[in-house]
Amino acid sequence: MDNPTLETLRAVYLTAEDLRVAASILYNAYHDDPYFIDVLGQQDQAQYEQKLRAAIREELNELWQQEQPLIGLFDDERLIGVACVITQQVPLGEARYWHWRLKMVLGTGWKSTQGLMEKENCILEHLPSDKCGILQFIALAPNEQNKGYGARLIQAVLSWCDEQPKLDGIGVFVTHPKHHDVFVQQGFSSIAEVNIGKVDGEILFYNKLDGST
Repeated sequence: MDNPTLETLRAVYLTAEDLRVAASILYNAYHDDPYFIDVLGQQDQAQYEQKLRAAIREELNELWQQEQPLIGLFDDERLIGVACVITQQVPLGEARYWHWRLKMVLGTGWKSTQGLMEKENCILEHLPSDKCGILQFIALAPNEQNKGYGARLIQAVLSWCDEQPKLDGIGVFVTHPKHHDVFVQQGFSSIAEVNIGKVDGEILFYNKLDGST
């Protein structure tokens, strides 16, 4: 690679001290995401942004509490990318824990919380087994995009997946053709075209048991 910065990159688990920066990276990355705009509502910009911050904060806290993999991409000591996976060892969709529902309702409202659970239900219905994870979030800091770091972050997630004996693979919901292409290049394949709320997208899946991926 001709960019020497790539040599300074490392992917490691996030610590509690990293969560605030991770939440900021995710907020900026998902601010204009069509799914979040649909599920949280953007009639009032300030209210939408408040709900988005709350949704990301509560989900990050829940993933942390449930000891789910939160992977950070660092350039030396600087966090520049985040990937968050949730496995079905944690109740998902309509089976979400009551305390998660309560905190999410307080932060985003009941309708938005229902929308978040419906998204998970849709993904779960299309995954090939109950031994699959979902890539909840993946994002790079705004000034670190279009440098090839996204592929490196996905590779870190897949390396983690390959080391998990109880995991068959990872699914992700994508709505943007550019994101689709990056995931496919890293070994994901499309398993379903879906409509979640008012948003069309695809569920892509990385099958670690498939020798062709």
